[in-house]
Amino acid sequence: MTKEELMKPEHLVYQKPRLLNDNNMHYCPGCSHGVVHKLIAEVIEEMGMADKTVGISPVGCAVFMYNYLDIDCQEAAHGRAPALASAIKRLWPDRLVFTYQGDGDLACIGTAETIHALNRGEHIAIIFINNAIYGMTGGQMAPTTLLGMKTATCPYGRIPEIHGYPLKVTEIAATLQGTAYVTRQSVHTVAAIRKAKKAIRKAFECSMNGQGSSLVEIVSTCNSGWKMSPDAANKWMEEHMFPFYPIGDLKDTIPTDDNKTMK
Repeated sequence: MTKEELMKPEHLVYQKPRLLNDNNMHYCPGCSHGVVHKLIAEVIEEMGMADKTVGISPVGCAVFMYNYLDIDCQEAAHGRAPALASAIKRLWPDRLVFTYQGDGDLACIGTAETIHALNRGEHIAIIFINNAIYGMTGGQMAPTTLLGMKTATCPYGRIPEIHGYPLKVTEIAATLQGTAYVTRQSVHTVAAIRKAKKAIRKAFECSMNGQGSSLVEIVSTCNSGWKMSPDAANKWMEEHMFPFYPIGDLKDTIPTDDNKTMK
């Protein structure tokens, strides 16, 4: 039997969203990026915004987002995605505009762009992948690296007297007047994936309804950079990352009745 004959509707349990194409992903096995890509694709499809979405990805593991999502995409210089997103949204206010950034990009070289775009209340959504390490460039220490956590550039663990403290960008974002929705989620279990999808949908709706800026942090793993199996990395994340980066909404000023997407 052919593949098409085997894939009968009554047998179909998992269906790939139309906007997620068939290109082979470069992400390491167990990486959270692929799961989040799928959620973004599903939300855009469900909102009916496939032809009116612009995604911006800068440098890092997220740089090839355009190769996997069949939407309009724009590359940004390292850390500058929020500035580019702000310009695009102001020029095309009817577009769904979001950035997709890692912790090295967003929380280090892009700190100023991130904070000021959020504080201005730009009607954009920022998807923030936090795996506490520089994944693409060899596993160096990131601004979000935990105390005591070993990386290529702090092989004896992060020491506050030398390296400073981990940066909680999402907590900072929640204090800014321009932000309407700020949340921290993960995608390590089915239940977590469902909550993350709802968070992304809410952030995108906030953008389209002109209610201010949104930030969705996804606490993630980097099993290759952490030098762990995918299963061990998930367990380490639960035991060490979640206590410091707790999951849940940090700020939500959006009335429930106003969650209606503009088309």
